[in-house]
Amino acid sequence: MKTPQADPENEKTWTRTNVQNLMRHKSGRYYARIYSGGKETWRALKTDLLEVAKAKLRDQAGEIVKSSKAKAAHDRGRMTIGDCAAMLRERLAQGLSMPGRTGKIRKLRPNSISYRERCIQTLFRSWPELEKTDVRKVSKRDVEAWSGRFSSAYSPTVYNNTLDTLREFFRIAESAGAVHGNAASEVARATVLQKTLVLPTRPQFLAFVESIRENRAWCSRDCADLVEFLAFTGARKDEAANVLWSDVDFPRGRIHIREGKGGHSRHVPMIREAEALLTRLRSERPDERGAARVLRVGEAQHAMDAAAGKVGFKRITHHDLRHLFATTAIEAGIDIPTVSRWLGHKDGGALAMKTYGHLRDDHSMQSAKRVSFS
Repeated sequence: MKTPQADPENEKTWTRTNVQNLMRHKSGRYYARIYSGGKETWRALKTDLLEVAKAKLRDQAGEIVKSSKAKAAHDRGRMTIGDCAAMLRERLAQGLSMPGRTGKIRKLRPNSISYRERCIQTLFRSWPELEKTDVRKVSKRDVEAWSGRFSSAYSPTVYNNTLDTLREFFRIAESAGAVHGNAASEVARATVLQKTLVLPTRPQFLAFVESIRENRAWCSRDCADLVEFLAFTGARKDEAANVLWSDVDFPRGRIHIREGKGGHSRHVPMIREAEALLTRLRSERPDERGAARVLRVGEAQHAMDAAAGKVGFKRITHHDLRHLFATTAIEAGIDIPTVSRWLGHKDGGALAMKTYGHLRDDHSMQSAKRVSFS
């Protein structure tokens, strides 16, 4: 984080605390101000609680010192894998993605940053000696040996993302001149098999939602509302959590998804069930302002698992409800490119065709039976 625009010595804006490197902003929020390698670094600690700030300060100070040492190693072209990890973490702290195979860098959302950090931690847990190893001493054979162990213990998706993290370490080392070539670049990624969709029928879904709603937990009704919203709009869980009343356009019959995947926004139409759900919620909370969130919970997996067991069908996830929306729309005759746009895909329908193409074929065969010359 760059030094805040306000002068940190200005006591009207900043107050020194009795904890070294800990500053308090006039808003009440705490910041770390740390000197390392001759450079001043500021980090927002995102809390106004002193004890929490002190705990976060210790973590931030350690990361900043590691990053400073890693940059020094980078400059002299002698790096450990841990140095590469420190530089990647510095990038993540700035909210920036790994360049990846396309070379593009984009802003990351908090969930993505957390996931990338978990990939780093998972890699070092699965290969304990790696972090302190000189990057020049890690060979392709070493990476292949790790790959064989790791791929047999983790899902293809986790394996691929962890391998991408390791590849990024080598890219960082290459840019420093510490190595020539990427020891992980030729190690094969795992094939991610297409998930077999087993979705509830319409009667099963209605019974499923009712089971959630009638549970006696404090948030049962709110969980049921979230489940219906996901199924009736095709929104992702994180997208649904950010929908405000100002995003719901009743006159035009559409919902504005402001914070979609990759930072893209879109509008999705309100099908009849979505309109009925939102109309009911609005009538129950007429005094809420436009900046209020429509949904009062952000996840409902525990409630969904319990309800699935009661109703008697296979466990489904929040993302499966997005599949349920797409499947229902396609079976109703909506063309796949249109459904793809509703889902927020930017590939013209290629992914939706791969995922739901069989539904189009089934619909086509059923439609063909209605064609007759007699």
